Amino acid sequence: MLRMQNLSKVYRTHMIETHALRGFEIDVKQGEFVTVTGPSGSGKTSFLNIAGLLEEFTSGEYILDGVNVKGLDDNGRSRLRNEKLGFIFQGFNLIPDLNLFDNVDVPLRYRGFNAAERKERIEDALAKVGLASRMRHFPAELSGGQQQRVAIARALAGSPKLLLADEPTGNLDTQMARGVMELLEEINAEGTTILMVTHDPELAQRTQRNVHIIDGQVSDLVRKSPSLVVAKEA
Repeated sequence: MLRMQNLSKVYRTHMIETHALRGFEIDVKQGEFVTVTGPSGSGKTSFLNIAGLLEEFTSGEYILDGVNVKGLDDNGRSRLRNEKLGFIFQGFNLIPDLNLFDNVDVPLRYRGFNAAERKERIEDALAKVGLASRMRHFPAELSGGQQQRVAIARALAGSPKLLLADEPTGNLDTQMARGVMELLEEINAEGTTILMVTHDPELAQRTQRNVHIIDGQVSDLVRKSPSLVVAKEA
């Protein structure tokens, strides 16, 4: 699903070079739930931005669902991102003046789906996260945990093959965080690959594999339980 080999990311100014990633290697299989951990400044954000096709890398190779990302122009990257990826952010990024239905609808409109298909996708996604009865409510009328569920529904409505989550429970209390994590586990069990950056060791322990990043490199790669792919092949 996602493979990076000998990947580097260098930020340059007229004075200095900063190596955010160097010799970075990772291989995420279809159906896995992988967490990425590491201290602040370790390169997690650079990795996630590159994985999400939001930043270009300096050298190396990045293959996303069989497509070599290197050399793609902006249109090619946007098309690949829209077709393959879904994003969940720590800050929810919901539009306050739109109700839940319309919040989930925004990225679908950019994708060019017709009204009937958008409606079906939105209703299915909100039902999956347990908010079908509140689709005409506004973000301010929801708890933090419910707002994050809307953000997850927005990502799911596009039928992504890979879900990228950046500290999705960072703004939630412990109980809400566990509820969001349980939802992500259910989504993963249905076959969606998930790559999640987190500082929460409890959440990292619940996933199949933890990739730890230090100084822009993978320092360890620990599998705690078989991936769905491995389990199906066994």
